[in-house]
Amino acid sequence: MMLSEEYTRLDAMALTELILRKEVTPRELVETAIECIEKLNPTLNAVVTPMYEQALSVANGPKIDGPFAGVPFLLKDLLAAYTGVKMTLGSRLLQDFVPDHDSELVARLKRAGLIIVGKTNTPEFGILPTTEPHLFGACRNPWNTDRTTGGSSGGSAAAVAAGMVPMAHANDGGGSIRIPASCCGLFGLKPTRARNPLGPDFGDIMGGLVAEHAVTRSVRDSAALLDATSGPDIGDPYWAPPPNRPFLMEVGEDPGRLRIAFSAQTANGPSVHEDCVSAVQDAASLCADLGHEVVEAAPELNGELIAHAFTVIWSSECASTFQLLNPNQDQVEPLTWALAEMGGQYSAADYLQALATLQRITRQMADFFVDYDVWLTPTLAEPPVPLGTFDSTPEDPLQGFRRAKEFVPFTPICNITGQPAMSVPLYWNAENLPTGTHFIGRFGDEAALLRLASQLEQARPWADRRPPVSA
Repeated sequence: MMLSEEYTRLDAMALTELILRKEVTPRELVETAIECIEKLNPTLNAVVTPMYEQALSVANGPKIDGPFAGVPFLLKDLLAAYTGVKMTLGSRLLQDFVPDHDSELVARLKRAGLIIVGKTNTPEFGILPTTEPHLFGACRNPWNTDRTTGGSSGGSAAAVAAGMVPMAHANDGGGSIRIPASCCGLFGLKPTRARNPLGPDFGDIMGGLVAEHAVTRSVRDSAALLDATSGPDIGDPYWAPPPNRPFLMEVGEDPGRLRIAFSAQTANGPSVHEDCVSAVQDAASLCADLGHEVVEAAPELNGELIAHAFTVIWSSECASTFQLLNPNQDQVEPLTWALAEMGGQYSAADYLQALATLQRITRQMADFFVDYDVWLTPTLAEPPVPLGTFDSTPEDPLQGFRRAKEFVPFTPICNITGQPAMSVPLYWNAENLPTGTHFIGRFGDEAALLRLASQLEQARPWADRRPPVSA
């Protein structure tokens, strides 16, 4: 078996190279991943559905092809349907649901050669920016087990940060790739809208808010994985502009002199913690030192209008889900029930007006990006908060949802506009908690973000930073 210390030191591409050189076998990697999960999961509660038998069967089977042939991988237990393996969406309502097909993204992950060893913890229906579902219990941050991993891809982020796997599936409807990447000290890229497929079960979700990808330790893994999974699927309602060349080719390329706007203030919203402000100022200085033109500027956005429209769409999605599944109240969490009740009070006209509002905001953002290549903000308004911060009371079941808006004022804008954005782990505060920095690019231009990210990764490497709970 491969030594866990060596395994956790390498990214997915490096592990693939070892397999190609026959220095390690896929079975040895899978066994090492299982050992790491079994060692750390009792502390972190990151993996909720082990798939060891399936993984070992694939590892022992015919030769595996693909750019990540033989590398262990984890799926978030939300949207990623895998034939014959339960998919709960973090809810008691679906705790026994077993898909009879693979989602298109999972099919592409398999074709890329990844060996899926389990499914990761997520909040119920991915609603909250923390991973504390009643069904599975809290996922704990490997940097401080009393703190949140973020959400909704918190289980995936905790697993990658702790070294269970080099990268893991994540998706993002309001920041759910970037939030846990920030909380766990990882690289998290939300691609352009429709870059990755949502089929065959969905064309889009919530008017295009949701994007699929991953959390990774290295920039090159994120780029190479996007090459393996992106592109239109049969029947997609729309798709992202095709890249000029493979995303992996952008890694290490000179980004040129970018015009970067930065701001640490929210749009008519909550105040920002001084650590998050410091992280942005530090990143702005680093970008200036690297030769970029950096100016303090931000688009003029109405935060209250954005929050209202976003809430209409999210709650309407909950109501739509309940209409389809018809749950009893005791089958879902009180916050989810209350959000669905709220959504049921909105009309179809309300929903369409909310979409129109978000489309007007998209045009405002596009105007801003005529003058700037990148907009730099905090990923979150606070460093990782204590577990329980988003709990609601029986008297006020929406309390956690309102608290979430204070924690996550920056990331949803890119779900609204469809623009690519990334959380980059450049800053740790005095408590040794990671505090990500958020970079937003033009629609369809992941290439510029990946070139900048790899430049930042080289200037201030983060790969050797290890949390206290680590394989």
